[in-house]
Amino acid sequence: MAYISELVLVINCGSSSLKFSVIPASGGGPLASGLAECLGRPEARIVLKSADTKTVNSLHGGSHDSALAAILRYLAEQRLLDRIVVVGHRVVHGGERFSASALVTPEVIADIEAVAALAPLHNPANLLGIRACAQGLPAIPQVVVFDTAFHQTIAAAAFTYAIPQRLYRDQGVRRYGFHGTSHRYIAGQTVDLLRLDPQDHGIVIAHLGNGASATAVSNGVSVDTTMGMTPLEGLVMGTRSGDIDFGVVAHVARTNRMSLDEVETMLNTQSGLLGISELSGDCRALEQAAQSGHPGAILALDVFVHRLARHIGGLAASLDNFDALVFTGGIGENSALLRAKTIESLRVFGFTLNREANERTVGGRSGRISRSRRPTAIVIPTDEEGLIARDATAILGISPSGGFPAQPSDLHIA
Repeated sequence: MAYISELVLVINCGSSSLKFSVIPASGGGPLASGLAECLGRPEARIVLKSADTKTVNSLHGGSHDSALAAILRYLAEQRLLDRIVVVGHRVVHGGERFSASALVTPEVIADIEAVAALAPLHNPANLLGIRACAQGLPAIPQVVVFDTAFHQTIAAAAFTYAIPQRLYRDQGVRRYGFHGTSHRYIAGQTVDLLRLDPQDHGIVIAHLGNGASATAVSNGVSVDTTMGMTPLEGLVMGTRSGDIDFGVVAHVARTNRMSLDEVETMLNTQSGLLGISELSGDCRALEQAAQSGHPGAILALDVFVHRLARHIGGLAASLDNFDALVFTGGIGENSALLRAKTIESLRVFGFTLNREANERTVGGRSGRISRSRRPTAIVIPTDEEGLIARDATAILGISPSGGFPAQPSDLHIA
């Protein structure tokens, strides 16, 4: 049966923001989307977009509930509200309790609350979105899709920290990994687009944005990833430090008389590209500044590339074969410069850059950017909202007739 008229409302709820998309259950791009931001503050506002309109409205210090109410009014005006059959939520941390998406029940909510200590900035906010939807759309089922679920296939050798094991047994301290919705979507797209053997392939996915992580995928499952118990570990990010010697943390705390909370805030919000450059955490601004000779911007981009290439090399060691390196995310899809620098740093694996292809593969385009074929380097735009919608409909037993958003047809696979 083709569910042509039914829609999925996808919610991504943060501590002070609420992002949404309305996607056909039969597949395709969003019919409406938007972002409520600065929630709880006087400047709270909501941006609402459809195919041909964009409006910005004040929420007058509104909360998540008032933001969702504004979204539902907008969807009713657009004649979309009555067609929503399920709400899909991104939830950051599922701990070891969830290895797949789940229908929201009181038990599932309790389990999400139980692991909230592992993601204190994210899970409580995700629960706000679930509860707001339960109040605003009480008759509509909800599904949760976890960032950590895709990485539950990682072996103990890869997820275990070399600390007393009672901390894992008693408190769940281990590596979990994140960006799982993006990595899972890209893993499937890569197999299809490169026509890899589903049962015999190895790829490394670099999801690069303000938050960044890389994952090794062997035969469709995650076997290693760069983020850890929290999204702070791993690659250099916009404002996050990524990997750092804890001896540095202890030294900085003692020398500057900082509390652990203060150091954690520094590593999450004042570090990364911003901290190195002392200019910006935005890759676009740093690339422009680097062209003008700004030493901090140049160093920040060099450190970003060095750390990324080093982690890609390490992740490749987790694979039986290395077929492809995939770039995705805002930086991965649009920064030809950082992709080129990364590929040049990986020459030992046999990568050779196709400069012309790399320069034109931006702005949502897909395509190979290396002349080498095994391993090859490719850009594939991610679609986390589409994957959440697909999971939500699958759990309800709705089979999309047209599939979820396919990649552009300009991808040349020869």
